[in-house]
Amino acid sequence: MLVEFETLPDTSRVWIYQASRSFNSDELVELKEAFNNFISEWTAHGQDLKAGFEIRYNRFIILALDQSHTSASGCSIDASVHFIQHLEKNYNVELLDKMNVSYKQGDFVAYKPLLDFKKMAKQKAVSKNTIVFNNLVTTKGEYLEHWEVPASESWHSRFM
Repeated sequence: MLVEFETLPDTSRVWIYQASRSFNSDELVELKEAFNNFISEWTAHGQDLKAGFEIRYNRFIILALDQSHTSASGCSIDASVHFIQHLEKNYNVELLDKMNVSYKQGDFVAYKPLLDFKKMAKQKAVSKNTIVFNNLVTTKGEYLEHWEVPASESWHSRFM
């Protein structure tokens, strides 16, 4: 059951997929339609899942699920991963590679392999004040409060 992202409770589970590049305006329209269709059909053991999504900075896809309504099952999570893999192929973009880091450089969102980010930290090209995206948050509340934070307040701090 597709619902507006904003209406989901802060306890909703989230999955964040960062794209290796920004999506263009045509792709964003297609992505929104694809997510609307996927979530409308997304179920766990035959029960509708109450879920929503948003796309931030034209490159982060945030999928949220109200588990107080119906919890995700292994099969429903697998279905979402297969859907994301389909998007990767369709748009020639990485969405599932967790060994990359996104951070802000002014208004620009940069995307680097973790090894490059570590080197940049060592060279002081990024600092504890650099705004990073903590894609390890697990609830909508954490996403709203602790997703876009200074590196010192995230797992990224170990490299500073």
